[in-house]
Amino acid sequence: MSDKTMNLTLKIWRQKDAKSAGKLESYPISGISEHMSFLEMMDVFNEQQISAGNEPVAFDHDCREGICGSCSLQINGEAHGPDRRVTTCQLHMRMFKDGDTITIEPFRATAFPVIKDLVVDRTSFDRIQHAGGFVSVNTSGNTQDANSLPVPKVDADNAFDAATCIGCGACVASCKNASAMLFVSAKVSQFALLPQGKVEAKDRVLNMVNQMDLEGFGNCTNTGACEVECPKGISLDNIARMNREYMKAAIKKD
Repeated sequence: MSDKTMNLTLKIWRQKDAKSAGKLESYPISGISEHMSFLEMMDVFNEQQISAGNEPVAFDHDCREGICGSCSLQINGEAHGPDRRVTTCQLHMRMFKDGDTITIEPFRATAFPVIKDLVVDRTSFDRIQHAGGFVSVNTSGNTQDANSLPVPKVDADNAFDAATCIGCGACVASCKNASAMLFVSAKVSQFALLPQGKVEAKDRVLNMVNQMDLEGFGNCTNTGACEVECPKGISLDNIARMNREYMKAAIKKD
């Protein structure tokens, strides 16, 4: 297997802390293999920075298997970079060419304040889920076996598709309004489609949408960039479903 190497220029957002002003700084890097993942390239860069006595770049990462959603970066203006249906940790350097300049920034949204460099605070997503992302648990000893509850296959498939959302925030970063509608609708849908989720259905959608608004996310204008940039391909159909759920819950509440 051939191993092409690249010389690149990295323009990286550097910001000391949440209160400091940030700016893009340029760094040359050489000898990068096309077989490296993007985060492996960042590891090499940070090792070079540390060896030179410089401050390494702070960035989020965890599983590096496209599951946790923590590796969220804006790369050349795109959430998770130029590939499709992959997270930043699954993006490979073969998507770039020798001599390229790569601009690396944190996700931009008022509700995702920068903590340091490329790390943003996404606990707003956690608070939205806490507002309603749960189902009742019957612990009285007469719980019903989940397998005995009939669920149409279409509903089950749609629920599982919605549940693949990893909460990375790419939908917010790619939306011109910094809307979290795709994320919230996925979390609403994964419960609303299943019998176990119908007990809290009304309160769930009202509470989660209300918390979304309190966090400062924008509204949806059906541009569709969120679905395009989502690494799990969460469908806009979920937003339509959430709007229906919200209208039904609001009418019943009144």
